[in-house]
Amino acid sequence: MSQENLIRINKYLSGAGYCSRRKADQLIEEGKVTINGSVPEMGAKISEGDEVRVLGELISPKEKPVYIAFHKPVGIVCTTDTRVEKDNIIDYINYPSRIFPIGRLDKPSEGLILLTNDGDIVNKILRSRNNHGKEYLVKVNRPVTEAFIERMSNGIPILDTVTKKCEVEKIGSHEFKLILTQGLNRQIRRMCEYLNYEVVQLKRVRVLNIPLDVAVGEYRDLTEKELEELSQIVSTSTKTEDDSSKTSEQDAPKKYIRSAKNRRKN
Repeated sequence: MSQENLIRINKYLSGAGYCSRRKADQLIEEGKVTINGSVPEMGAKISEGDEVRVLGELISPKEKPVYIAFHKPVGIVCTTDTRVEKDNIIDYINYPSRIFPIGRLDKPSEGLILLTNDGDIVNKILRSRNNHGKEYLVKVNRPVTEAFIERMSNGIPILDTVTKKCEVEKIGSHEFKLILTQGLNRQIRRMCEYLNYEVVQLKRVRVLNIPLDVAVGEYRDLTEKELEELSQIVSTSTKTEDDSSKTSEQDAPKKYIRSAKNRRKN
């Protein structure tokens, strides 16, 4: 292997989240680190496939955080159980490492869903008491009236509870925009059904500060700016036991967009 692909053992231990580089040097000097069973010299380098242990404990590289925004098509199920659902989100995206969706978007709906391997941020975003907004565009089978908007805004009794007050705005004869801060199972569809409306089309266009800005079936990495803003938004969030289920499109940076369809398994 070329020297360019080698990494110093202290940097490896630090990158794996085991300890600082200074502490790593101390452990190496004390003979507590082994590479492929042998005690290395200070400044030793390792290559991919080498086995690194500290006091006999195998140290694996820390998994790189993944945060992506995906435009889920209608017909795709937001589940990680690939044995049960054929048209599941994991097989559809076919991402090279393990990720899971943050919340849910039901099978007949399309739009934005975030996926990650960061379990901590998942817990913070999902909890309804943190009041994190998700924005939807909804088309129904009957004209949207002022009475309908008022009822939807002030709470609807479904699933043995009353939905939280939310922002609802009429944007067309049969269309409205809605911002939710909770995630009951099929919440918008159930709310409409209670008022004798049927959802014809439902599209999520925003989650927190992340907009839907990629074509159907494509995904992109969140930008550094988006991650910084997201971190600030959820910084005061708490991990609770609350139950949670889970605009016109703009051009996103080309370098971030990737087609999930092109990555699907044969």
